[in-house]
This record gives sequence, C-alpha cells and structure tokens, in this order.
Amino acid sequence: MVTQTQNDFTKGSVARNIVHMAVPMTVAQLINILYNIVDRMYLGRLPGHLALTGLGLCLPIISIIMGFANLCGMGGSPLCSIQRGRGENDEAERIMGNSFTLLLLFGMAITVLCLLFRRPILYLFGASDVTFPYANDYLTIYILGTLFVMIGLGMNPFINAQGFSRVGMVTVAVGAAVNIVLDPIFIFLLGMGVRGAALATVISQACSAVWVLRFLTGEKAILRLRRSALALEWGRVKRILSLGASGFMMSLTNSLAQVLCNATLEAYSGDLYVGVMTVINSIREVITMPVQGITNGCQPVLGFNFGARRYSRVKRGIRFTALVTVGYSLAAWALVMLFPEPLIRIFNDEPDLIAAGIPAFRIYFATFFCMSFQFIGQSVFVGLGRSRQAVFFSLLRKAFIVAPLTLILPALGLGVDGVFLAEPISNVVGGLACIITMYFLVYRSMSRQEDGME
Repeated sequence: MVTQTQNDFTKGSVARNIVHMAVPMTVAQLINILYNIVDRMYLGRLPGHLALTGLGLCLPIISIIMGFANLCGMGGSPLCSIQRGRGENDEAERIMGNSFTLLLLFGMAITVLCLLFRRPILYLFGASDVTFPYANDYLTIYILGTLFVMIGLGMNPFINAQGFSRVGMVTVAVGAAVNIVLDPIFIFLLGMGVRGAALATVISQACSAVWVLRFLTGEKAILRLRRSALALEWGRVKRILSLGASGFMMSLTNSLAQVLCNATLEAYSGDLYVGVMTVINSIREVITMPVQGITNGCQPVLGFNFGARRYSRVKRGIRFTALVTVGYSLAAWALVMLFPEPLIRIFNDEPDLIAAGIPAFRIYFATFFCMSFQFIGQSVFVGLGRSRQAVFFSLLRKAFIVAPLTLILPALGLGVDGVFLAEPISNVVGGLACIITMYFLVYRSMSRQEDGME
C-alpha cells in the first residue's frame, strides 16, 4: 500500500501525469539546448572554424563526464520512483544518498585523470597541431568544474523522481541563464575566446549544483539528502550502477562514435568535415532534447505505478509516450531534411562549411524518425528497472553498429559519406530491435499480470 500521497502517480489520468512531468522536463531540455550549444554559436562567429572545431574535439570527453553523472543519477532515480511507489521512502533516501557519494567519488577521479592526460586524449580523439590549442584551452577549464557537472546533472533526476519537475526545470534554467549572459562577456568583451566559453560554462554549472543541493536538503523535498544516507552499501551501489549503466553506456558509445567520426573525417578530409560533424551533433542535440524530455518525464510515472503494481496504468503510459514521441520525431525529421542550410547557419556561415554540410546533413538525418523507437524502448527499460535490456540496447546502436560502419563504409569507397551514412543505418536496425524487444518482453507480459490495486 502506498503511504506517501504527495505526487502519487497512481491517481488520475496516466497521460495527464506524464504531461505534468514531461512538459517542465521538455522545457528544461529545450533550455538545456541553449546551455549546451550557446558556446558553439558564439565560437562559430569567431574568424575561421578552428575554435568551433576545437570545441567539437572536446565534446566526446564532455559526453563521457556526463555519462558518469547519468551512471549515478539515471541509475538511482528510477529506483527511487519504484521504492516510492511501494511506500518505502527510507530506502529511496538511502539510494539517493549513495548516488550522491558515488557522484563525488567519480567527479574527483575524473578531474585528476583528465588534467593529467588531456594532451594524449585530445590527440587520440582527432586533434591536430592546429586545433589542439583551442581544444586544450577549453577542456582544461571545463575539467575544473567536473564536480559541479556531476552534482547538477546527477542529482537533478532525484528532484524529478519525486514529481517536482518544475523545480528540476529551474535547475537547468538557472545554469542556462548564467551561461548565456556570461558567454558574450567572456568570449568577446574580455577577449578570452574558447577559455571564456569554458569559464562561463563552469560558473553556470556551479549555480545549478547549488540550486539542486539547496532543494534536496530543504523542507519541500519528499526525499531529502541526509548525511546518514551517504555511507555506501554494496548491494545498493550494485543496483544503482547496474541500472545507470544504460545511460553511461549511451554517453560512452556516443563518445566512441564521435571519436571515430572525428578521426576518420580528419584522415579523409581534414578539419573542415570535423567542423561539419560538430554542427550536425549540435543540431542533433537540439532536436532530440524534446524527445528526451518526454521519455524522461514518463519514467517516474511508469516506475511509480510499476512499484505499486498498477500494470494497466504502466501500459497506458507506454502507449501515450510512444504516440507523442513518434509524432514529434516525424515532424523534426521533416524539418531537418527540408531546411538544412538555415540550421547550419545558426552555428557557422562559411560557404565551404555550408556547401559540405548540406549533403552531409541529409545523409545523417535520413532516418532520424526511427530513433524514436530507441528512445521509447530505452525509457521503458530504465523506468521499470530492467538494467540488462537497458544496457544492451545502449550498446547496440552506437558500439555494435555505428562504430564498425564508421570504419568500414569509408574504406569501401564511400569516403566521408560513409561516415555520415552509419547513423541512419543504426537508427533503423537499433531502433526497431529495441522497441520490438520492449513490446514482447515488457508490454505483452503485463497483459498476463493482475493489477495489484485495481
């Protein structure tokens, strides 16, 4: 029996509960777009494309850092939702406390390792002697804010898991607002260039981290971050890391794919196409953020109802999420296929980059709508605590499909087009495999189970 009535997702319309969570989280993701790409927009206005390319070389490393935050945040928060649905709030708080401790440990280790080995890492990830100074300037400052990234990004899901999606939205809005204000001041007014962009980002992440901690230790939170819950317990840590491995693997394999793409493009065509890929990745982040807001918004609702054994409500939530996600993905796909040039010009208006970018855009996003299948299946697996399936499908699309094809297709004579072609192939194969597995393994199995409270 659920003892905690506040933000009880077993009550009312499932669709309304998801929308209540998803709208603020989607807005947060849209704001997060500005947070993540405003540096690229400003740096793209500097003479030439080397500053933008240098930043693009840092993106795989940043993605890995964010992956460690997701390892703890997206691993612990669904477990909190399930425990809250069962009325076991004490265990939910211990899960959150253990996740926080893990975030601090990972953050300190990453800071030290990246500072020591940033030069060989950047060259391994595709830097040249020309682009290394730009990448090094940005990364050195960004790394110093790793703990802020871990706390702000890693703990915000625990706010959303309690049903406070508007508070979670403000977490992102605070950081984005600070970043947008400081970027032009540091980059142009003070003449700091890429170092200014990195410093603005670190300060903005610190503001988000402070906001998160103030809420989770305050009286308004259902689950509070308490000192007594920080001591690690192996069984709890294992469950957190097992489920969080999905988000971590997704970030890690995204980074692997970016590294291979950058290195292959550098080998076949030089720095220009690395800049094109940076712009493409920026646009991909823009158009996938709303989908992530929708699917992340459904997870607390699905997890809570699953913990309360309301299986028919879980099924209704899956159907609603699938309908909205596929509909949005089709609209976004049409937009990028019809209007690639205006989207590229947001980041850079050099004729050479635009000429190379338009055909690359149309290849890369050819089957973007199929990516919605991956998002749907993945969000259900994570929301219901099915760590094995979540991890497998995180690996499948990028590690087992994109990475090998990025190396194979250019060698078969397709050149740089082969690099961009790997993504649409993976969208079809990986997306269909994920959603079909989810349907038979989760959705249909729930039809054979009785609702525990209906």
